[in-house]
Amino acid sequence: MMNIPERPWPTGTSEVVEPLVRRVLAPNPSPFTFTGTQTYIVGAGARVAVIDPGPDEELHLAALMAAIGDAEVAAICCTHTHRDHSPAAGPLSRLTGAPVIGCAALAYEDEGPRADAAFDTSYAPDRVLRDGDKLSGPDWTLIAVATPGHTSNHLCFALEESGALFTGDHVMGWSTSVVAPPDGDMAAYMASLDKLYAREDRVYYPAHGPQVDKTRQLVRGMIGHRRQRERQILKLLVEGLAEITAMVPRMYKGVDERLWPAAGRSVLAHLIDLEQRGKVSRVHESWSLLD
Repeated sequence: MMNIPERPWPTGTSEVVEPLVRRVLAPNPSPFTFTGTQTYIVGAGARVAVIDPGPDEELHLAALMAAIGDAEVAAICCTHTHRDHSPAAGPLSRLTGAPVIGCAALAYEDEGPRADAAFDTSYAPDRVLRDGDKLSGPDWTLIAVATPGHTSNHLCFALEESGALFTGDHVMGWSTSVVAPPDGDMAAYMASLDKLYAREDRVYYPAHGPQVDKTRQLVRGMIGHRRQRERQILKLLVEGLAEITAMVPRMYKGVDERLWPAAGRSVLAHLIDLEQRGKVSRVHESWSLLD
């Protein structure tokens, strides 16, 4: 995990990151959003798309409207429906008349300890994109890339003209993605990482943290990290540690203990994956290796 840079951050400022892409940082910094949610405006002409409009914050909406200016908004696209990504979609749609197009609606009741935002129950898309579906404007084409795992409805968006990929929370340069059951799925997440590794995207623009230029190198490292966590879990089971509450202190030494309950959700995601692959079994909260 990368250290959060010193203030000031470019909150509310429209930054040009490449000719067809601008970025506006929302005022919602936190331990799980880094300096805040980054909303992207795609297109340099009269029609643009907005990716991950972010939280329903008056200052952020005002900054987005200023950045959009006189352009028509062709689509408001959401990668997934956590509350730091999609709540501004409805208000921005009402301000611009643009349709909300992107991931499917998902409002999952989850009372467990979280290390990310809860789900946005207000999200109501006008159109749901499937893997490979396209949106286009006069100078841009966005292609939906289904990447379930962090959430079951997660999408990335590929900008055909420049080779950029907007990765939401699936791949970030500052931290690994949270995979928290019951909706977060480790097997799906790993398959989605493999899917991105097989691509040749030039740059990643995540919703939090800096852009990623060494795209396949980062994804390879993330796959290795998850496999290393899996090996840790199997080793601890061999040593006789049968419960997640006993595993977490060993696996997350040096991590703030207040984050341990949320870290346990990631361990649970790995154990569920291992169970589905026939490597472990459980009785209530106790886990064991299968021969």
